[in-house]
Amino acid sequence: MHAHVAEAIKRPDLISLQPGLACLRFETMKVYSALGAVRHLLETGAVERGDTLIDSSSGIYAQALALACHRYGLNCHIVGSTTVDRTLKVQLEILGVTLEQVRPSKNLRLDQELRVRRIAEILAENPSYHWMRQYHDGIHYLGYRDVAEEIAREVPGGPLALVGGVGSGASTGAIATYLREAGRDVSLVGVQPFGSVTFGSEHVSDPDMIIAGIGSAIAFGNVRHELYDRIHWVNFDCALSGAVRLLRDSGIFAGLSTGAAYLATHWERRGDDSRTHVFIAADTGHRYVESAYAEHARAQDFDALEPHDITSLDELRHPWSATSWPGLAASRAA
Repeated sequence: MHAHVAEAIKRPDLISLQPGLACLRFETMKVYSALGAVRHLLETGAVERGDTLIDSSSGIYAQALALACHRYGLNCHIVGSTTVDRTLKVQLEILGVTLEQVRPSKNLRLDQELRVRRIAEILAENPSYHWMRQYHDGIHYLGYRDVAEEIAREVPGGPLALVGGVGSGASTGAIATYLREAGRDVSLVGVQPFGSVTFGSEHVSDPDMIIAGIGSAIAFGNVRHELYDRIHWVNFDCALSGAVRLLRDSGIFAGLSTGAAYLATHWERRGDDSRTHVFIAADTGHRYVESAYAEHARAQDFDALEPHDITSLDELRHPWSATSWPGLAASRAA
């Protein structure tokens, strides 16, 4: 029996779609990260029960941190993006979370900068608050050790390819790191939206981008670029096509980042079928119903989509580009 709902919903479902292909499906993935980080802070004495934890979020992490604080008797203060919808806002209110939302902005960089600026103001007024720094503090890697161990148990031995959104860097980076430390041969494939600075696509905008959670307009300290073997940049239309196809193929109803990951996985398997491919579904598709799934009729022919294979970031272009990251990174450093 679980001691708290956070412990119940954090565990993913590993779903076999066909031989050599599996989906690691979460209800909300960042609960692992938040629980692991908060537990570590309590164990090390960095915070005590009754203290207030604060961070910025576009939605998913807000719920995760709220549940972790509820689990361990801490207060929670979230500076949120305007993407925090009414369903989540009501949950946060009932859980006792203090939620502030920055002014609306169509510019992702401005939205993130406004949130960080507001956190600085709050910390100046409340120096006892603990800033979780989900984008920069390595403690957010800790919770994913359990995920790596579950993959190691459930996925047959042999080479593995892990595919998922890069985001803050803590999920795909941590899972791959722990699997590699255990001796597993892991190829890590990261998925990015256009317009993200994380892997250098900020010069290519995507006006329809609503998958900002897998990219960033500001540098994230938790992204360890050297961990990634391949990078795919996927635009909204391709991510939608992947999400719709995944639902039709498997019944899995997941977010747009999962659609992008499914598309990238489909392509990666063409080039290397010697590995078992596991792609991450970080959240469910419910918050994307109106903004994406309602447009399912515009989904493109999934099997006809192919990425532009690039050797320089100057070659990045819509709707989908991909590269071997170590090779491209080496050429940039030369």
